[in-house]
Amino acid sequence: MTSFPPPRQAARKASLDTRDEILVQVEHFIGIDVGTGSARACIIDAKGDIVGLASENIGLWQPQTGYYEQSTSDIWRCICVAVQRAISQHNIDPSTIIGLGFDATCSLAVFSNVTDEPVSVTGPNFDTDRNVILWLDHRPVEETEKINATNHSLLQYVGGKMSIEMEIPKVLWLKNNMPKEVFDDCKFYDLADALTHIATGNEKRSYCSVVCKQGYVPQVPVGVDGTVKGWQEDFLVQIGLQDLVEDNFKRMGGVDGVNGDYLSAGELVGTLCEKAASDLGLPAGIAIGSGVIDAYAGWIGTVGAKVQLDSEQLSVDAANNDQAQAFSRLAAVAGTSTCHLAMSPGPVFAHGIWGPYRDTIIPGYWMAEGGQSATGELLKHVIETHPAFNQAISIAESYNTNIYDYLNEHLKEMMTERKAPSISYLARHFFFYGDLWGNRSPIADPSMAGSVVGLSSEQSVDGLAIYYYATLEFIALQTRQIVSTMNESGHTISSIFMSGSQCQNDILVKLIASACGMPVLIPRYTQAAVCIGAAMLGAKAASADSEGKTEDLWSIMDRMSKPGKKIVPTDDENEKALLEVKYRVFLEQCHKQQEYRALVDDAVHSWKSS
Repeated sequence: MTSFPPPRQAARKASLDTRDEILVQVEHFIGIDVGTGSARACIIDAKGDIVGLASENIGLWQPQTGYYEQSTSDIWRCICVAVQRAISQHNIDPSTIIGLGFDATCSLAVFSNVTDEPVSVTGPNFDTDRNVILWLDHRPVEETEKINATNHSLLQYVGGKMSIEMEIPKVLWLKNNMPKEVFDDCKFYDLADALTHIATGNEKRSYCSVVCKQGYVPQVPVGVDGTVKGWQEDFLVQIGLQDLVEDNFKRMGGVDGVNGDYLSAGELVGTLCEKAASDLGLPAGIAIGSGVIDAYAGWIGTVGAKVQLDSEQLSVDAANNDQAQAFSRLAAVAGTSTCHLAMSPGPVFAHGIWGPYRDTIIPGYWMAEGGQSATGELLKHVIETHPAFNQAISIAESYNTNIYDYLNEHLKEMMTERKAPSISYLARHFFFYGDLWGNRSPIADPSMAGSVVGLSSEQSVDGLAIYYYATLEFIALQTRQIVSTMNESGHTISSIFMSGSQCQNDILVKLIASACGMPVLIPRYTQAAVCIGAAMLGAKAASADSEGKTEDLWSIMDRMSKPGKKIVPTDDENEKALLEVKYRVFLEQCHKQQEYRALVDDAVHSWKSS
């Protein structure tokens, strides 16, 4: 087994008690979360309490429609600002920080194989410092279609289709568009792995990154079609990326145990190197945990929350808050989009659900990932494009509140004024289907769009409030569709642990609980759950012994997670009946759209051929 140098130990500070002189050990851990729009640094203590939190906005470039780019140089600068701000504003002694973990969006980062400098992803000249293709970048349309047309057996591990949001289509786009000599010099990282590379200087990769977004299949005991390398050589050759096979897949991270090293979440990658330590304003030698995709950090920071659940919502073989409880808990990490994550003891295959992914979080266990391409973004779009938006935002500002809280209160006032039995009754004849950005799960169809039944000429704030509520209803009903698909495929989900900005929306959270017929649990730190999850990775890395063995991640989650708040489904039988009917209509809107498109395509096929 590889021998590791022990991570730098926490400083010990002396404090004088009036009765006796005691030595108090202070330990802190930093979680760094790189989202689509900002980098956040969260400092937690050994109990999991937040003692420092700061953020810095990162640059986002959109050179043309559908293209989204960032720069690791800019991201690293923002990380450094956020860390230094969190330390200084909260008066944290840097010498007490003993562990650090990263999470980031599942974006592709490109560096030179020779100089280790960033390589531009901006065509046609490839001469900028922007070396990150963001997850939501939709440039590789043809490449994604080509990959999925192979029907290769590894696609079963991504729900049957590789998404345009994943990284192999983006690598293929770069090969098709870069000068050959530039592409031949490229090495590729998921963004979280790029950050641990910058922090430590080594080339270790996380299972979370390569398994979830780059087509790597861990050996169980061997991978797809009997491969023992994880990377699928025949697949890469078939799609035109035979270049990546050379030197035992070195440009993607190598072969585990040969010329590469792959780690589950929080396992010790190495220690903070001198240059990165100087940039961050931290001592060198801090333990660095293997990073994860941001939604998976949300799982880590959410599903360990201590809550009182009924017996039917607990794993039958589980006692207290042990790891088996994770199998019945869905993590819904809700922001611009929403990711739905579930762990299982064995592989569960479901169409339109990404995964099953082995070893990504806890060795030997499997993760599945559903998702809604736009939830927060959908709400923003519906509100801002309505004729009454300017009037509503003006009223909200006069009350010194945000537009969402104002509309929630307006709906409650409308219910009272109209003597309605519930808010849902107000929108009983309004049916909105909201896949305006395509469908990630469970239809896995990027061409899906929206539809409305019950649209009127209403242009008032009341009309906006109803449209807004129908959008909340759509998000909740689609969550039910995803949960149902996962359970029908073999999962045992009976509760939803939700984090992110949407947790603050009481109407939405109640709707999700009622639509799915199961409780929704909200952690104490709703908007910082992802950051806390990253900090727990740092805590795991800091626990490494001289051989690199670390504490079990669930043990850390159980110890550091705080009590959560439980929201239960409605007990109103009429509202239950209404939501049941609304779900039936929702499914019809979903599937009829595909049917109508097929009918039209068949009618105009001769136009396409000409």
